[in-house]
Amino acid sequence: TQVEEVAISLWNWAVTKHMASVVNDEQRAKLRFVACRLVCLCAGSDPPEGTIRRQILMSMKTGKGWIDIGKANLADGFLEIAMSSIEKLYAKLLKGSDGEADTHVHKLDVEKDLFKVLSYQAESAVAQGDFQKAVMCVQRCKDMLIKLPKETCYLSILCYNFGVETYEWRRYEQSSFWLSQSYDIGKMDVKYSVGKEMQAKVLRLLATAYFEWDCNLYLDKALKAISLANQENLHPAGLFLKLKILLKSGASDEDISSAVAEFLHHDMSLDFCLNTAKLLLEHGRESVGFDFLKSVPERFESSPDLGKITLLHIEFLLQNNRELLAKEKVEEIIIGHYTGKQLLPEALNRLHIILWDRAAKHYEAKSYSEALHWYNYSVSFYIPGQIDQNLAKLHRNMASCHLHLKQVDKAKEAIKEAERCDPNSIFTKFSVYKIAVMEKDTDKAVEAVIEMGNLAEKLSQHEDSLRVDENTGTNILSLAAQIALENEQQVVAIKALEYLSEHLQDNRQLFAALKCLVRIMLSKVMAENEEKSVTNVLNNAFSAAHKKLAESFTEEKFTGDMRILEAHWFRKVAWNLAVQFRDCPEKMKDFFLLSFKLSQFCPSDKAVLIAQKTCLLMAAAVDLEMGRQATPSEQTQLLTQALQHIQACKEIWKVLKLTGDFAKDPTDTLLLLYEFEARSKLNDPTLHNLMESVWEQPQIEVKTLEIIASLAMESPARYPVLCKKALKSALNLHRNQTVIDAVKFSKCLNSLINLSLPTGLADLDACVLQEVWGYFEDALSVISSTGAYPETEILWLMTRAWNTGVFQYTVGKYKEAEQWCALGMRFLNHLGSLKKSYE
Repeated sequence: TQVEEVAISLWNWAVTKHMASVVNDEQRAKLRFVACRLVCLCAGSDPPEGTIRRQILMSMKTGKGWIDIGKANLADGFLEIAMSSIEKLYAKLLKGSDGEADTHVHKLDVEKDLFKVLSYQAESAVAQGDFQKAVMCVQRCKDMLIKLPKETCYLSILCYNFGVETYEWRRYEQSSFWLSQSYDIGKMDVKYSVGKEMQAKVLRLLATAYFEWDCNLYLDKALKAISLANQENLHPAGLFLKLKILLKSGASDEDISSAVAEFLHHDMSLDFCLNTAKLLLEHGRESVGFDFLKSVPERFESSPDLGKITLLHIEFLLQNNRELLAKEKVEEIIIGHYTGKQLLPEALNRLHIILWDRAAKHYEAKSYSEALHWYNYSVSFYIPGQIDQNLAKLHRNMASCHLHLKQVDKAKEAIKEAERCDPNSIFTKFSVYKIAVMEKDTDKAVEAVIEMGNLAEKLSQHEDSLRVDENTGTNILSLAAQIALENEQQVVAIKALEYLSEHLQDNRQLFAALKCLVRIMLSKVMAENEEKSVTNVLNNAFSAAHKKLAESFTEEKFTGDMRILEAHWFRKVAWNLAVQFRDCPEKMKDFFLLSFKLSQFCPSDKAVLIAQKTCLLMAAAVDLEMGRQATPSEQTQLLTQALQHIQACKEIWKVLKLTGDFAKDPTDTLLLLYEFEARSKLNDPTLHNLMESVWEQPQIEVKTLEIIASLAMESPARYPVLCKKALKSALNLHRNQTVIDAVKFSKCLNSLINLSLPTGLADLDACVLQEVWGYFEDALSVISSTGAYPETEILWLMTRAWNTGVFQYTVGKYKEAEQWCALGMRFLNHLGSLKKSYE
């Protein structure tokens, strides 16, 4: 008993707090759920009548609460409890009733509860998609209406609601059933009927359901339903729906006209009449539609919205290509505009749209004079001197038409008006640009491009979504570049493409613009005197390409394969430019390095590795060449750069040698010579370590050793020991050849003697003299075995030996003097024509 009291208190608290909006619907449903469960648990096996009635009430309301918050599945159990309790109560009433009158009253109350529970079960079934159960429950309710006539209205509306729900779910068959039931139930008892307006509403929805379900199959049912609806209660929606059904069925113009005639006998709003006319004209019933439109103005002569009718008339005249009649209507509106019959602002805006659309169609069809005619209609509605952005656009459109008609002066006038209305518009600047290009005014065109570029930048920073989309600036600059190229104005095109390369976000468009810019500049490389400006533009273009390729982007339209293709294109062009600039070493180096950088975005196959190796070798060679003529500080910088290129090249060369046979490739030699020159001139302490590996090479060439010897003594380098060692190695190689090349041998020997025996030194170390003596003996040996030894070299050897003897004599070394002079005389016998002169 105590638990039951608490449960009832909880129930009552939930009711009062809900009324005070303290708890919401879902919270109330949960509280009822708890209270109801507690009351049911407290009931015994044979509860008294009052307890059963309480159970019925609480179970019904708990079930309904769950249905109302969209949790119908939780309602079913409570509705079953309610149904079971009703049966118990009914049995108890039959068993314990004292009087017939009381029994009748109590049974009626029970039947009312049963009716409610069945209706709630029907609601739950519909919500859960159980159509059959819902039909069964409603049928039982319908059978009970004889005893409960006052519930007729409730059940009719309940079926209507079911019809609405199932219609919204597009279950047309179920919807038509429920709506038919609603209408039939509504007719059962006139006294308790829902009323004619509601019945008409039910029938209109029933007709709509048939219409949308399958108009061809259920046409007759749809027409019958809408006719009944209009008989019950005539409503504009009913008339309009009947017209829609007739039009869909393909009824004759006479039937359509008679249906439309019904409208004229009733008060219909202007918008309703307009929608009717639209419906007729959209279904191709021009004669009926235009006749109806003509009859409408009389009925709404005083309406401020009367212009809407004329606009609709114009629209459909244009759709049916009755342009002359449309023009007459437009001219009537213009006259009215200046005689006190102005259109409302909304209607006037709509008219402008119609006029512009028609002008645009003529423009697309290249009927520029006709387009101007329609644009001029639009201009007629503006006050002279008015400032309006739409008016600026209008004048720009007119300027385009004039340009196509070669009416440049008129186009200029139109653009002046556009500039007055909207001076900071990128579209206006574009129109100025087009005229400048047409007149071949390069300076003005470039100026317009610069202004468009600046405006494009502002647009990207401060986007005005009402006026332009995010790509407007770049789209206009793209078009500007295209127009310039079509008109062979490369200077203008270059400027437009430069701005594009700075602002384009779409990668494919960006690379297309950069390639176009590079192609133009390639044609100017050798033709222009201003090579510096040309190469600056090229450098910027290649740098932009490299920067974009280096970015990690995830643009779906720009795949990895596309990135590789673009990288290949730019690296090859950079290579060709480097070759083209062979007479300008600095530019050549820059483009070889650009080619190398761009090649790093390509797969490292053999061809790419060879290209990378060559680029770095060429860059190092140029740095070394420029370093020979540079100031000391510049030379250090250039030699350091050369070393960096050499080191990078060595790494690539290691990988490349693994891909095939490069026995005849001179890269190893070039890398050695370049590195030797750079390190020797930088006075690098690691130079001797480098050379240790060189002396150990078994197949080093004579030429390489001779160059090393030369470089070792080339200022600012001075490494006589290395030079001497290289010359000795070279001399040994000459000596070991099957047939000695006397000329090359003589030159090498000359260098070695010069290095070992400086001119003018009298007091020489004996070891040095002995070493040099050996070189003279080698020379005599070769001279004796070949007649190809150059006579000038023999003369030089003779003179050097004789003079060495003379120097020894001057310091009192007579024995050494006699030996060296005698050595010199031994060469005398090998002289030819010069022998007598020296004998």
